[in-house]
Parts: sequence; structure tokens; C-alpha cells
Amino acid sequence: MAWRGLHLTQPARLALADGQILIGRDDGEIRLPLEDIAYMVIDTPQANLSVPLLTACMEAGVAVIITDPKHLPSGVMLPFHRHFRQGGMARLQVDQTEPFRKRLWQTVVRTKIENQGAVLKVLGRADSGPLAAMARLVGSGDPENVEARAARAYWSRLWSNFRREDEADLRNALLNYGYAVLRACVARALVGVGFLPAFGIHHASVTNAFNLADDMLEPFRPFIDLLAWRHLGGVDEARAMSLEDRQAMAGAMMENAAMGEDEVTLLVAAERLAASLARAMEERRPEALLLPRLVT
Repeated sequence: MAWRGLHLTQPARLALADGQILIGRDDGEIRLPLEDIAYMVIDTPQANLSVPLLTACMEAGVAVIITDPKHLPSGVMLPFHRHFRQGGMARLQVDQTEPFRKRLWQTVVRTKIENQGAVLKVLGRADSGPLAAMARLVGSGDPENVEARAARAYWSRLWSNFRREDEADLRNALLNYGYAVLRACVARALVGVGFLPAFGIHHASVTNAFNLADDMLEPFRPFIDLLAWRHLGGVDEARAMSLEDRQAMAGAMMENAAMGEDEVTLLVAAERLAASLARAMEERRPEALLLPRLVT
């Protein structure tokens, strides 16, 4: 089972050799078993990848994430039709009723808000109680948009003088980097059990190929928030995102979460979530959906 991520930041030549990723650099070579890798972030413009390696990555279910000139993730390559039940899973997604989708979304939003409250509790915020109360108010489909109200309360308590839409803010740069890695890994997990990520339960944009991934990553976001806060020490620094910053956020999927009675990495949690979502749809039981919980 794949259990690690690869974050490439230095000039290198990547190829396939005996079922391993061969990383050639001026100072030597590194070999990594392909079967151990769940995702790979190519965070340098000076990397060359062979087609046989990319083909092997798709066959092995490795998500390949590419960054732009500003070192922000800008694209992802995922396996195509690698699950034996692809057609059946697509029909299962399309056949879900609107009330069922709304029940699933209710569970997702409620868990996200509870995890936001857990972040504040971990950080010792005395005023984290309102979020727990808001989570209980989430109805089927969240018709009152409690999610947005909770977000306003959450961000104002997490950081002072913070606006999520401020692209120049280092904190947002870290969050966006972590969210992008998270999105790719959640999409990878969904594809791994046969889902088509374009068909969401709540997100339904005709221009978004990852609607379902965007639905399912919501409860994971607070884990990224906490990682960014801890990395910066809660301090608002006026500087550009550094290599150290990117390395910290690229490792986000190695953070731990509670899944039922187990404590696993976010990478494993994403895989278990995808499997439980398939089970919930097959059995028409929203309560079968298993979501990550932040341990306080």
C-alpha cells in the first residue's frame, strides 16, 4: 500500500527502473519503490520525467502534482479508468437521489465545523464553543448556509487581521498549497474506488472536473489550517513563501486523524473515506460515510 509522498524541489531527471522511481541528480541517484508513493509534487521547473515513468505512476495510482512559476500547485495527473467497476460506480453516482445527497452534505458540513472547533480548542481558544453549537444547527443540505457563518466565526478566532481572499498574505499561500495537495490526494482516493470526481454531491460546476473531491475534502481543511498555524507559530509574516514552507505543506497528508476508533494519516483517511462513500451509496445509508476527526 502506498504510504508516502515525494516533494521534488531540486533539478533532477526522473525515470522508471525496475519498478522504482529513479531520481538522477548531479550528485548521484536515488531510487524509491513506486508502490510506496501515493503522490508526487514536482515543485521545480528543472525536472524531466520520462513517459514510461508517468505511465507507471498512473498504473500504480500515483497522483502527480505540478506547480506553476510561483511554486503553487497548478495541475494534477490522475489515473483514468483504472477501477474494474468504473461503469457501475458511475451509474451509482448518477442514481443517487437529491434527499440522499443532501443528507451526505449535512454530514460533511457538520464534521467540517466540528473539526474547525477542534482546531480552536487545540490552540487554546476559549471562545471555540459557538462552533460546536453551529455544527448542531446544520440541516439536510445545509439550507441555512451554516457553513459560511461558521467560517466567519472560525477565521476571526484563528488569526487576527486575516482575510481568506488576500492572495498576498503568506498564510493564504500556505493554505492554498496544502489544500491543493489535499485535493489531489482525495481525488486519487475517489478514483481508486471507481468514482468519477466530476459528479459531486453538492458542488456541481459544469467547469469543475473535481466536484466530488471538493465535496469530500471539506472535513480535511481544518487539518491543513492547523498545520499552517503551527508552521508559522501563529505569526503573520510579510514575506514570500519559502522552500521550507512548501516542504511543510507538501507533507500535509502525513498528519494524523481519527477515523472511527483508529488513528491514521490523512492519506489513509482519504482512502477510507472513499471506500465508505461507495458503501454509503450502495446501501443508501448516509450514516455509513466515515469522515476524519481532528484529535484534541
